[in-house]
Amino acid sequence: MITRSLSILFILIAMSISAIAGEKKGPEFTWEERSYDYGTIYLDDMPETKMDIKFSNTGDEPLVLSNVRACCGTRVNEWPKDPIMPGDEGVIKIEFRLAPRPHRISRTVIVTSNDENNSRSIFRITGQVEERE
Repeated sequence: MITRSLSILFILIAMSISAIAGEKKGPEFTWEERSYDYGTIYLDDMPETKMDIKFSNTGDEPLVLSNVRACCGTRVNEWPKDPIMPGDEGVIKIEFRLAPRPHRISRTVIVTSNDENNSRSIFRITGQVEERE
């Protein structure tokens, strides 16, 4: 009797695990790269500071970005307003100005979306501006 009860219990547990694994996971925001590091930049060789930041919806429902903002004088020029379908990619276009003096680069772009597990996702831009010796 006990072995039969245990067998039924194991079958029920296995069925529950299968049902949970088969559930939809919803939209999922995923950066192509989570950050960009300029490394060391020299004042006499300043790069263009426009950037296309790529991401995708790795979930199984449409991803909707409700807000994209940036800090520290970084301008968000364009971001997708239409839903990103499962498996599709999107691009956020930003630009900023680097001051012509030695300093540390530390910028962020923050995306708010309907991804229930990661409703706020941060992209970081780092580096160092120095004078050439």
